[in-house]
Amino acid sequence: MDGPVGRLRLLERGGALVGLYFEEHRNAPAIPATSGASEPLDEARRQLDAYFQGRRQRFELPLAPVGTELQQEVWRALAAIPFGQTRSYAAIARAIGRPRAVRAVGAANASNPISIVVPCHRVIASDGALTGYAGGLDAKRWLLAHERGRELTAHA
Repeated sequence: MDGPVGRLRLLERGGALVGLYFEEHRNAPAIPATSGASEPLDEARRQLDAYFQGRRQRFELPLAPVGTELQQEVWRALAAIPFGQTRSYAAIARAIGRPRAVRAVGAANASNPISIVVPCHRVIASDGALTGYAGGLDAKRWLLAHERGRELTAHA
């Protein structure tokens, strides 16, 4: 699907969303260039469109990201970050009860397979700086500004 942050690839398995990747996504798995319709993907597209149009702040989709126990813990903590807010990697590490695991939290954040829906873009450095994002820093800036209600221009 096309969105204001570029082209997105959505993957579902067994009725649940398992992947949402940017076209130039770093660390994305090899995804065959197929297209298709399914109710889970159609619903994901509808909810993403509503999010991009400012009509949705939370996603209500069945998710089934594949990852280690630590990754799953981090992704659940990401999903708990409220719309329009950010958290540091250190705050996420504390939230999952592993305050010394900041680097592991960063690695789990970077490997999040369901971008935007599991809002890894809401994680920033402790000093407030924007750090790497699989969809690129322009996309991360757009998403954060969008959630804060700022005027935006579309990202090509």
